[in-house]
Amino acid sequence: MAKCRRRVQYLGHVQGVGFRARARMIASRHAVAGWVRNLDDGGVELVVEGEESVVLRFLDEVARDLGRYIAGVEATDEVPTDPPDAGFVIRY
Repeated sequence: MAKCRRRVQYLGHVQGVGFRARARMIASRHAVAGWVRNLDDGGVELVVEGEESVVLRFLDEVARDLGRYIAGVEATDEVPTDPPDAGFVIRY
């Protein structure tokens, strides 16, 4: 099974709406690891890692659940960490 790691920046009215807490809750339903944090420019950055199909399902659920706040998305693939990250946390 292919592992993947994706860094995603969400643009729009994504701060002050519970985005990070909601992303962490969604992550708890998927076998993913990573983190989410607010950015100084008003966006939110999320890094997620796991089996590619699971990561894609997680990101799809984030988009469906929080889409009303998202005006744009910038995503890049990264090399998975070795050993992989554990858990999904909010970074401050």
